Amino acid sequence: MENTIIKTPKKTLWLRALCIVIALAILAAIPAVLTPILMPKYLTVSKEGSLTEEYYSAVAETNHDVLFVGDCEIFESFVPAILWEEYGISAYLRGGAQQLVWHSYYLLEDALRYETPKAVVFNVYALKYGEPQKEAYNRMALDGMEWSSVKAEAIRASMTEEEDFLTYLFPFFRYHSRWSELTTEDFTYAWKDKPAVSDSGYLMQTGVVPADTQADYTPEQLIDYTLPATAMAYLDRMRALCAEKGIELILVKAPTNFWRYHWYDEWDAQITDYAAEHGLAYYNLIPKAYEMGLDMATDTYDGGAHLNVYGAEKLTRYFGEILAKDHAIPDRRGESDIASVWQRRVEAYYDRKTAMESRE
Repeated sequence: MENTIIKTPKKTLWLRALCIVIALAILAAIPAVLTPILMPKYLTVSKEGSLTEEYYSAVAETNHDVLFVGDCEIFESFVPAILWEEYGISAYLRGGAQQLVWHSYYLLEDALRYETPKAVVFNVYALKYGEPQKEAYNRMALDGMEWSSVKAEAIRASMTEEEDFLTYLFPFFRYHSRWSELTTEDFTYAWKDKPAVSDSGYLMQTGVVPADTQADYTPEQLIDYTLPATAMAYLDRMRALCAEKGIELILVKAPTNFWRYHWYDEWDAQITDYAAEHGLAYYNLIPKAYEMGLDMATDTYDGGAHLNVYGAEKLTRYFGEILAKDHAIPDRRGESDIASVWQRRVEAYYDRKTAMESRE
């Protein structure tokens, strides 16, 4: 008996192929559909996570003459609305929670894809860290960045040993387990623009929790006060990038963390020497705290570690005069296009302040 070969009709083969393609398309669509829901929205919890992405809509409105980069000592200390109102300075803060120097470097490089400011102000406190610290801070700094080769480099520089680049490329693989944490805002803003949590990068705090001036905050004695080589290497890269673009780099130490935490004299000396060697301005504002009128009984919201809005306004007025007089940052209040943008931003700032004060 001869063997017979049963041939599958071509129509059946095409149908099977079509089913496979449809199945693969559905599998690919599931992450695409679910990722916007599962991604953290950072509106009521960890608002700092919204700061990175808010920059893009702001720069689409107008350019800025000053960009601030750094950690919480940036986004809780300097108020762009006050810089505009008092000095006509157009500024934006690209800061974040425990934003390490490599985060700041790549966020600056990212910003320079859109604008070229006259000055960049970098807060030096994060130079104490030479290694990635925590995935949560990486996510808050990097998830909101627009995709580019700069973001890819930032991720590689920032990841802890436990992290995987693939989860940044496809966030679904990182956040697929957030189902139990989802709230109404996760669905509301899955495909809808979120309301801004900041005012040009400034994250407002109106609470008042006085510092305990009687507490003993004796600084820990370190074995080695040398600032980490990795951190200083990124400071070098930031300086070179600014020089290449014709931007003045200004170093600053905000007058915060001086009551409960510490900025060591040894660290300060290293930054002072670095600034002198490279012809940079460096302002350690800790000794100027009382000169600018800061009062740790009224100007902090967390017992002296960070400034509230009342302290930040005082600091901003003080530092704004330095930017205007010593660094020739121009007053643009007479320029109608940019002035109209800032009129809206200043109004939004005071509306937020009034609303938050009414809830205290």
